[in-house]
Amino acid sequence: MHTARELPSNKSIDKKVAVALTIAGSDPSGGAGIQADLKVFGAFRVYGLSVVSALTAQNSREVKAVSPVDSGFLKKQLSVLLADLKPDALKTGMLYSAANIEAVASVIIKNRLSNAVVDPVLISSSGRRLSSPGVVAAFRKHLLPLSTVVTPNMHEASALAGIEVSTMEDMKEAARILRNLGARNVIITGGHLDRTAADVFYDGEFRILRDRKMAGEYHGTGCRFSAAIAALLAKGSSAAEAASQAKDFMRESLQSTFSTGKGMRLFNV
Repeated sequence: MHTARELPSNKSIDKKVAVALTIAGSDPSGGAGIQADLKVFGAFRVYGLSVVSALTAQNSREVKAVSPVDSGFLKKQLSVLLADLKPDALKTGMLYSAANIEAVASVIIKNRLSNAVVDPVLISSSGRRLSSPGVVAAFRKHLLPLSTVVTPNMHEASALAGIEVSTMEDMKEAARILRNLGARNVIITGGHLDRTAADVFYDGEFRILRDRKMAGEYHGTGCRFSAAIAALLAKGSSAAEAASQAKDFMRESLQSTFSTGKGMRLFNV
């Protein structure tokens, strides 16, 4: 009688696997949110964990509806997951409510999680609000002081810093304000600048990450950029190294997009 061959134990051959966690909304189109984050983690050969903070009804053209996850259940997802797996880095996307922000902050503190990348999603590209009242204050009070990197676009930086951000000098001033609020590293993405795609990185000193601005509109650029940074932090990069490499990743990703013909272009990576 044939018997099944005994498989070798993984314990003797396991290597350190970098692990990253995304806490964000679900996007059925796969272009943004946790779906996009997991694709990016995979591109960097980082094992991805995901916790859902909100459900959305959306496509490449628009967000029709948002249903946030109850903060108690969000916390339960995290506590059960983290009892078994601890990420080397994490990123937050759309958290939607102040209660969810407070829940995430308390879990980060309790579990001593490091390498937190905060993508403060407030408004969709199509103009729909992706946050409830009190979210800006909650970000400022609870999450910015815990963040290794915060990655607002110019509109989000305006809301968080409390100033109008429309120029490179405005971006620098907003970066100073956000770092004074506790963020260790600030990257204000400049995709809304007129002539260039220049991001401002600030860790006490400024670095400008410049690139050619691509024509067209692309779904999920902010999610992908912050996910790339989280993946790189999980693999041991410094914040400055991660910012530069994530910028390179976005440039390469923009070379591989496609269109459904009805909305923004989607990334094929």
